[in-house]
Amino acid sequence: MKDNKKEILKKLSRRKFLRNTVMATAGLAIAPSAIISCKDENDPFVPDGEYGFFEGVASFDPETDRVILWSRYTPASNEKHPKIVLEVSKEENFNNLVAAQEVSIDSSSDNTLFVDLKNLESNTTYYYRFTSVKTRKVSHTGITKTLPKSGESNQVSLAVVSCANFQAGLFNTYGAVNNSEADIVIHLGDYIYEYGQGGYGTSELTSVLGRQHSPEGEIVSIDDYRQRYRQYRRDPQLQELHRTRPFICVWDDHEITNDAYVDGAENHQPDEGDYQTRKLNAIQVWHEYLPARVNDNAKIYRNFNIAGIINLIMLDTRIAGREKQLDYSNYFTSKGFDQNAFAADWLNPERTLLGPEQLNWLSGTLASSNTKWQVLGSQVLMGKYYIPAELLTITAQIASGGATQETLQLYNKTVTELVTIKSRLAQGDPTVSTEEKARVETVLPYNLDAWDGYPVEREKVYAAANGKNLYH
Repeated sequence: MKDNKKEILKKLSRRKFLRNTVMATAGLAIAPSAIISCKDENDPFVPDGEYGFFEGVASFDPETDRVILWSRYTPASNEKHPKIVLEVSKEENFNNLVAAQEVSIDSSSDNTLFVDLKNLESNTTYYYRFTSVKTRKVSHTGITKTLPKSGESNQVSLAVVSCANFQAGLFNTYGAVNNSEADIVIHLGDYIYEYGQGGYGTSELTSVLGRQHSPEGEIVSIDDYRQRYRQYRRDPQLQELHRTRPFICVWDDHEITNDAYVDGAENHQPDEGDYQTRKLNAIQVWHEYLPARVNDNAKIYRNFNIAGIINLIMLDTRIAGREKQLDYSNYFTSKGFDQNAFAADWLNPERTLLGPEQLNWLSGTLASSNTKWQVLGSQVLMGKYYIPAELLTITAQIASGGATQETLQLYNKTVTELVTIKSRLAQGDPTVSTEEKARVETVLPYNLDAWDGYPVEREKVYAAANGKNLYH
């Protein structure tokens, strides 16, 4: 029964979304406006209710000759089988169209639209819009750009964003990126947060913003995830950034639930149903709203050659292969911290964050790349972030709910002492004792959810990038 369930889940993860393929041409003799404006006297349609492209428009995964165009259409209450026309031009006034075609809405994917627009010119800006034939509703005009080929550009401007909790504050960073000179937006995940109203990131200060999560509770079902994405996509600053820049995205954990890994997550409880079903709900809706050009919806790692300057390698450090995170609390005994047991698990050479398949793909991609820079799009911190071991034990105690007045006082006292010792060492103080030196040099990783929790595999990645200019 268990194996049968795995096969069902595998098939679901490979579900293909209804993606329209449109081929651009040099010019079109007939504009779709003629089709849109053509009135059927036998069908005097008058739309009812609220209808339109409320979630805006967006573009994703640009290449030198193609890009994915996206929108979502809410039909009028009396509009059956809505017909949508796409127009694409190099000119903002839509003269000299390069594409004009009726495209299909994916009604099984929350009425979203996916168009893989091909046969484009490299390093070129394109304008696009969608129109409903029956209601005459027109979307905002989207702006996208194809990637430059090698030699077509001597610089690349990327904006990198992540961790956007709608109810924790305004999305001013998206507004700032929109006012920048960035060519492409790289989103490293946590595009949404799964918590219910009043959850993580909220306080008395954030409540006055009126940005409570919808739906009210934590999201688990496919309809929950869809409602949350719709809420985020109606944020004015995020919607405008999507309108003006192509995005390249990967997920992190909050698109599913906090501290997710292959077989579970910290924020998934038994009363929330089957974790694998929840994960696949989240993956499906992610692809509905953040489409990626992949063959398997569960495998989003992919790379982009940008102008022969950057090999942008987007990773999945969360779902594809990650083993469960280590937890310091599991290594405390009546005699204190069992460092030998922790070290054995932490330094286990088989322990993986990427999974064997993705690691092999990454190694091969790095080896075959001849671009100037290899840039890893990794959801979690790759650099080392270690803190003194004695401070970590106090921090772990506080994090587990043991934040008593005495513990907080001990924390402040310890920090003060360690900073003082560190300052004396930096100043070359010869009176620093061996014991004092050991206090600041005996360190452990602060965040086992990051690459620090998987140090052996990190070294394998560095070895694969030997001789390359690696940025992460």
